[in-house]
Amino acid sequence: MDGLNGSVVSEFVLLGLSGSWETKVILTLTFSLLYLGIILGNLFIVFLVIADSHLHSPMYFLLANLSFNDVGLSSTTVPRMISDLLKEHRVISFQSCMIQTCFIHAMGGTELLLLITMAFDRYAAICKPLHYLTIMSPKSCVLLIVMSWVMGVIHAMSQFSFVINFPFCGPNEIDSFCCDFPRIIQLACTDATKFEFVVTANSGLLTTGTFFLLLLSYVFILVTVWKRSSGDLSKALGTLSAHMTVVVLFFTPCIFIYLWPFPTSSADKYMFIVDFAITPALNPVIYTLRNKDIKLAIQRLSERGHHDRFCRLVYC
Repeated sequence: MDGLNGSVVSEFVLLGLSGSWETKVILTLTFSLLYLGIILGNLFIVFLVIADSHLHSPMYFLLANLSFNDVGLSSTTVPRMISDLLKEHRVISFQSCMIQTCFIHAMGGTELLLLITMAFDRYAAICKPLHYLTIMSPKSCVLLIVMSWVMGVIHAMSQFSFVINFPFCGPNEIDSFCCDFPRIIQLACTDATKFEFVVTANSGLLTTGTFFLLLLSYVFILVTVWKRSSGDLSKALGTLSAHMTVVVLFFTPCIFIYLWPFPTSSADKYMFIVDFAITPALNPVIYTLRNKDIKLAIQRLSERGHHDRFCRLVYC
């Protein structure tokens, strides 16, 4: 069967993570636990935001969407990576490879824009408190979320539209555990120099520029608070620390991978692990440990559970 574009190559071989059998078993168990933590932790935050009326605010609405997107982003790669670890032949069809790549960039682009939206939310809350509820109205929040998803899809399709037309005639080995545009372009049987530049401009410079823009926005917020509160930054740092931690964790691997999108080493696949497995697993922990509202919501949920069990015992 030929590829979607009439190429000779109908499947790709994922080289994945190398190591002894014992190492692969340990990695399988480790990533399985991480993925379980990603699913349970992030979906718990989504459930908590929906169930607790005290969390029905723009900040937590955006956090719930970030958690939901983290589940989707991890699910595009981690389950296959786990199943492939113990396989001798790791093969992915041409169609599945292209679909996986599109989902990675669509959800990765959406995550990037969600982090920008969350930074804007913190700016409005701290620097424009009197107008916050007007700026971040329910209609505005929904619009920002929809725009994030739409722009994420556009980001993915803008690269997919030309990669899908490349001829692939071999080799077909990808030195990673998932498909991605830079790796796929390297295997094309054509001069892809100009397309390498497009990927660098689209993903690399966009990611790097956004990262520094976010850092500048946090600096601006802290300077504004410092001027208003005579040097007391403790409250602002408490509010922003979780956001800044997540931004650094997410963007650092992306910059490493896409600013130089055609590496000669396999180091980028280990950076992928940070974005797809480690960061989504840490996000619920970061937002739970550093957020008093989330802690109180968990406490209220626990007390409600004890109360419901008591009521059932009494009525029984």
